[in-house]
Amino acid sequence: MQLSKCLAAGLLLIAPAMFAAPPADKEKDVDRIENAGTVMDEILNVPDNIPQDLLDKARCVVVLPSVLKAAFVVGGSYGRGVMVCRTGPGFKGPWGAPAMVALEGGSIGFQIGGQATDFVILIMNDRGASSLLKSKVKLGADAAVAAGPKGRDASANTDAYMRAEMLSYSRSRGVFAGISLEGSTLRPDDDANRKVYGKEATASTVITESKFEAPPEAHKLISRLQKGSPALKP
Repeated sequence: MQLSKCLAAGLLLIAPAMFAAPPADKEKDVDRIENAGTVMDEILNVPDNIPQDLLDKARCVVVLPSVLKAAFVVGGSYGRGVMVCRTGPGFKGPWGAPAMVALEGGSIGFQIGGQATDFVILIMNDRGASSLLKSKVKLGADAAVAAGPKGRDASANTDAYMRAEMLSYSRSRGVFAGISLEGSTLRPDDDANRKVYGKEATASTVITESKFEAPPEAHKLISRLQKGSPALKP
């Protein structure tokens, strides 16, 4: 009898934890979406930021808010964020619902120091966008990546920027600059996509299928990108 009571008490303690975990995880993911909107808004509101012609040519934007160096040196952890793409064939339409993505390892931990760092990655062509939606991409090997130029009027017509499929930036302690992410890996975070959108969601379906509606926390991010660059320029 005593054993039965102990087992029953144990089950009562375990059951709430089992059912409470998924909402807690989902809350973290939607918070990440909301934080990405704040990062993008703040970056686009300062003069010395992403050149306008690059933003106008980008098919997708990846935002990873508050990545810490410690995340890359303990147990192979990673920084997580969102990927927002223009909708429609060839990624030419308005900005759509965000998919969850993860940035892993490489030399990031040695570059970002001990401070929380925001990353922004512009995906500059259809191939770069499509490859990331299908599987993980090693930057510098599977996709050409370069530290992006900054300043609204900065020239982006050099060979390095024209050849790059992705252009990467960082912001730490208020300082915004191009940063090399070569050697790191960017991939869909489909566990998080399913928590936010449902069991059928993957990065590819969220980006390419209109049946997935962006959560309210994504509205700031989408509207800020739409305001900053409403149409794709060839």
